[in-house]
Amino acid sequence: MIFWENSWAFWLLLFVVVLILIFLFNYFRNKRLLHRFAQTELLNQLIFDYSPSKPLVKFFVLVGGLVFLILTLANPQIGTKLVEGKRQGIDVVIAIDVSNSMLAEDIKPNRLERAKQMVMRLIDKLVNDRIGIIVFAGEAYVQLPLTTDYSAAKLFTSYIDTDIVPTQGTAIGSAIELAVEKFNFDEKRKKALIIITDGENHEDDPFSAAELAVKNNFVIHTIGMGTSSGGPIPIYVDGKKDFLKDNTGSVVTTKLDPIMLEKIASIGGGEFVLNSGVDPDLSQIVDKIAKMEKKEYETKIFSNFESQYQYPLAIALLFLIVELFITERRNKLVLILNSFVQRNTIRG
Repeated sequence: MIFWENSWAFWLLLFVVVLILIFLFNYFRNKRLLHRFAQTELLNQLIFDYSPSKPLVKFFVLVGGLVFLILTLANPQIGTKLVEGKRQGIDVVIAIDVSNSMLAEDIKPNRLERAKQMVMRLIDKLVNDRIGIIVFAGEAYVQLPLTTDYSAAKLFTSYIDTDIVPTQGTAIGSAIELAVEKFNFDEKRKKALIIITDGENHEDDPFSAAELAVKNNFVIHTIGMGTSSGGPIPIYVDGKKDFLKDNTGSVVTTKLDPIMLEKIASIGGGEFVLNSGVDPDLSQIVDKIAKMEKKEYETKIFSNFESQYQYPLAIALLFLIVELFITERRNKLVLILNSFVQRNTIRG
């Protein structure tokens, strides 16, 4: 596992980007000015030993050196030992609706992308808690088993899409039942279940499932995605955007069902939060999770982190040394060969 001790150093990469932009601007401006001064053949005679490409090579070798110096400053560290450790936290299960209705764009860019952004924010607020992810549409599946690896949780979240569940529909009850089946490792301890959906349930009875979850010590929070006015469901045919239509040819409009989500949260003893375009304050959910009784669990953690700055430093020095030996003049051997070719061409 790689850990960056001074992650703030990566902000210095912005300076490198600005440096590149300034160099390229001046490089191409000077090139245009030279071509205004004389034609290419005349320029080659006037500055015959000047190579137009070598300044670029020289500069980007220097940039490479600067980038690796920044990595050196960030001080990469690697955990050299994996040990068993104990932590205290809550089991948090996030169930994300991936039905086609989540592609509606009544909140930008669409409901599903905003839901994924909210999951990322929730993960950032967790401390020592284990997280698991369920995806559901017409059926529910475990996307990520319980883990304390928040980086992995974010990675799995980024790949969530409507295509990962083969059966379309919205079965909130199935997602709740799957959470009880797969994540109920300690029936006596409280667990948190966060359901993110637009609330259009067409497949089952989510209220009975919520009651079952409560009996197994789950606290259920719901986050509603979408607006009361709703929006059409985009589909793509041969790369062209269209909208889902019913049997009569009318465009299907999907609307948020806040009443259902409020009732599920009420049964589950949790909070209902609405996201209708403006990112909501998640503190009421996070605070309620933080106040739950924590349980102790065993996990494997890296220890004995060792600094590895010497490797990017060595590469940086190599780049800088190479940069010193790169001149802006053409190679003498190339000049001799060009001169020989020109003489033979004239004689021919």
